[in-house]
Amino acid sequence: MKYHLITLGCQMNISDSERVKTVVEGMGFKWTDNEEEASLLGIIACSVRQKSIDKVYARIRKWNKRKDRESIITFISGCVLPADKKKFLKTFDLIFPMNELLLFPKMIREYGIVTPASLQKSNKGELVEPANEVNDFKLTSIIEKKAKLNSDDIHLAINAKDVDINEFWDIVPDYNSDFEAFIPIQNGCDKFCTYCAVPYTRGREVSRPSGEIIDELKTLVDKGYKSITLLGQNVNSYGLDKKGEEISFAELLHEIGKYGDETGKDFWLYFTSPHPRDMGNDVIDAIASYKCIAKQIHLPLQSGDDEILEKMNRKHKLEDYRQIVNYIREKLPQASLFTDIIVGFTGETEEQFENSRRAIEEFKFNMAYVAIYSPRPGAVSARWDDDIPMRVKKERLHKLGDELKIHSYKYNQQFKDKDVRVLVTGVEKRSGYLSAYTETKIPVRIYSKDKSMIGQFVSIKTTAVTDFSFAGEIIDNE
Repeated sequence: MKYHLITLGCQMNISDSERVKTVVEGMGFKWTDNEEEASLLGIIACSVRQKSIDKVYARIRKWNKRKDRESIITFISGCVLPADKKKFLKTFDLIFPMNELLLFPKMIREYGIVTPASLQKSNKGELVEPANEVNDFKLTSIIEKKAKLNSDDIHLAINAKDVDINEFWDIVPDYNSDFEAFIPIQNGCDKFCTYCAVPYTRGREVSRPSGEIIDELKTLVDKGYKSITLLGQNVNSYGLDKKGEEISFAELLHEIGKYGDETGKDFWLYFTSPHPRDMGNDVIDAIASYKCIAKQIHLPLQSGDDEILEKMNRKHKLEDYRQIVNYIREKLPQASLFTDIIVGFTGETEEQFENSRRAIEEFKFNMAYVAIYSPRPGAVSARWDDDIPMRVKKERLHKLGDELKIHSYKYNQQFKDKDVRVLVTGVEKRSGYLSAYTETKIPVRIYSKDKSMIGQFVSIKTTAVTDFSFAGEIIDNE
């Protein structure tokens, strides 16, 4: 029996999907790239934009048509808003939050599905279903904590509150790569930005025990992983929910940095995504103190206008952001700076948009992920008129993109004909090229067909630069 999983949205969802794969494969299912071959089909959903939810509806309609001729089971988890959950209850067979993942085998069993791992051979060599076993997947003591589910209340498992997110983090992920990895350190959000659905899909902030984070990182580094990213909805608010019980985010970076220095292990540590409200100088000082902490910072701005920032409930002003960037430039002059910006937020005037363009001009971002605003049911701003025409939103999107290109290209030009260290990540679509990125996360195209270098650090000489990337030739295969 085979399964297929579609993951939408952010890196946190990608990380979550790695733990989903562990549980599903523990039930005996085998991965297939071809969803038409799968009898178990799942989606890790994203509710940040309506476009992602539209993809979910399109996919489940397609899958449900197969049910007329095949026996398949569908499920959905991830970031799901209450309004969408009610609709998904009617279209998906199973729906559950991520902290319920360890119960998924039991849900499948109670739904009446015999999993490969639940079958055993009879005396005649035939596969039979054991009478009293859920399956051979080893559930933790969490099963004993739960009341027995029946077929009528399986869907209601999404409302269960007695399963701790820490038990989800205890699942060993089936990493998608053998040289890049994500480590979740925090889940949920306490910021309640008016445009954002995360607090309503993932709940309040919960920090993972620092000992577990460091242990997972050491295991990955010992296995030869080269790029590791710490994940959280507001990663630099780590520990604030456990003051006096847990270390701060800056202290966590120091612990990892000291481990890198003491062992001499060669890896790049990244983190995403921080919030300006919690971005203290101590975090920037920690980045500057250790070789293994990559000199790349993703700091979401969202708008360059103070009135819009207040309307978004960001709780910081442009001047606060400016002070952070100035300190970054002082302590980390070599660092790249990425950001997020929303255009067309409710009521955004031309002058307010122009302030966002000026912010890109001032801060000279290397990359900005610019999104067209769309209301999300459940978020506060969904109650307000979405009063900026789509035509205007698209014009503003392109204007910010044009502004960004100017500064990104100027930054990249300084690396022309220079030696640069990169991590090779894969094969380019164009034959004869490998893909890579620098420590500062600038994409690189390498003139080479040697796939043995994938997952390794190499040195290149840049031969060309574009708005957002380099091209180069290998001069040293480390």
